[in-house]
This record gives sequence, C-alpha cells and structure tokens, in this order.
Amino acid sequence: MDISTVIEHIVRRFALRVELPSEAREKIASLAIKIRTLEPSTYLLREGQRPQRCAFIVDGFAYRQKLTPNGEREIVSILMPGEFIDVQNLYIEESDHDIQALTRITVAEIMIPALRDLAETYPAVNQALWIDALVEASIHREWLLNIGRRNAKTRMAHLLCEFCVRLKTSAVGATRAYDLPMTQEQLGDALGLTPVHVNRVLKALETDGLIVRRKRQVNVVDWPALRDAAEFNERYLHLELMRR
Repeated sequence: MDISTVIEHIVRRFALRVELPSEAREKIASLAIKIRTLEPSTYLLREGQRPQRCAFIVDGFAYRQKLTPNGEREIVSILMPGEFIDVQNLYIEESDHDIQALTRITVAEIMIPALRDLAETYPAVNQALWIDALVEASIHREWLLNIGRRNAKTRMAHLLCEFCVRLKTSAVGATRAYDLPMTQEQLGDALGLTPVHVNRVLKALETDGLIVRRKRQVNVVDWPALRDAAEFNERYLHLELMRR
C-alpha cells in the first residue's frame, strides 16, 4: 500500500471525529510514516517496553492482552482497521500490557514526539485523539460488565453484536455478515470461557436461529433477537461522535 493511500486513511480517521483544518491535513501528509506488515501473533508491543511509535491500523486486527504470572491470558480488547493503537502512549512511557497481531496486519507507525507535536499544535487533532481514547475506555467498561455479570451465551452474543456494529456492516435488510477473525481459544480468552464452552455457546446461538457460521464467517440472520440475547445497547460505542 502506497504512502498517499495510508495518509488518506489517517486523515479520514481524524475527520470522522472532528472538522479537520486544511493546515492539519497538510501537516499529517508531511509526517514521517513507516508502513509495516506483520504476521499473526507478532508482538507490536510488550508489557514493560518503552514505546517509541504510535501505530495506526491500515488493515487487519490486533488485540491487547494481560498475562498472569503463571501464563494465563486474558484478551482485554480488540483493535480494528482504521483505529490507532495505544493513543495513551503519547504520554505514558511504559506499556502495561501486550499488543499482538490477531491477523496479518498492516500498520502505519508515527514517532510519538511527532504525533504529540501534531496534537499539541492543532486542537482538532488533540480532540479527535481524546475522543478515541475515551471511547476505548467506554468499551473496556462494557467488556468488564460482560465478563463479570453476563452468562456465557449473553457474553458471546454481545461480542458478536459489537463486532457487527464496529465493523460497520450493512444495516440494510435482515442479514449482516462478517468474518470473525478469532479462534475459539481466543474467543474464550476474551470472554472468560473454555474453548469447549465457546463451541457449545456458538452452536446454541445457531440452534436458536440467531446466526449461521461458515468457517470464520458469522452471518447474523436475526439481528433483533441477537441484540435481545446479548442485552446489547450500542450507547457505549458512542457512534454519535462519528461525523459523516
């Protein structure tokens, strides 16, 4: 992917949040950006590292994880195309978690001092980054509720609903389909379930006529019923903050 296309993606991300002045667009275009493509499971950042760059996901998915001392993993969030990885690293000097590529991923890396200078020079850019950070914190709160207070079937349905909305799949008609880029083990680590339990819950959602699976593809065939099963309210995604 050429650099001009990547810059367009980054500018579009800011412009979805705020009205971006032409001077800021020009400054973004002048940034020194490094494009990297990484294979699944590659670490983008490890706990304890001092990050030097902030990455923007051009294509693919990543996830944040925390590990217990004995190696047990909890996936604490999913990062999607068109999102910045770790905006908080602009001002926090040491990472407190790992970030790994979930799929093959292409990222655009910007040196932290350059992105910090951009944010401090242009209030609109600073506002856009703040909104991204605050929305991500809202998603974290919902995930805590999902794991702590919902049963297994509701947890899974909620995650499927969130993917559907965050990926901005078609809202027209009764069918919504997307590729779910997670293994059953990874789903279990995100939902606090064993892989066997994950498989059982997915089959139950299919039996109830809410979804149909074809390999990694999830086809939502009854969106209202899946929303009800998930107790899903998209308020926490703050979609009203996305400019069209």
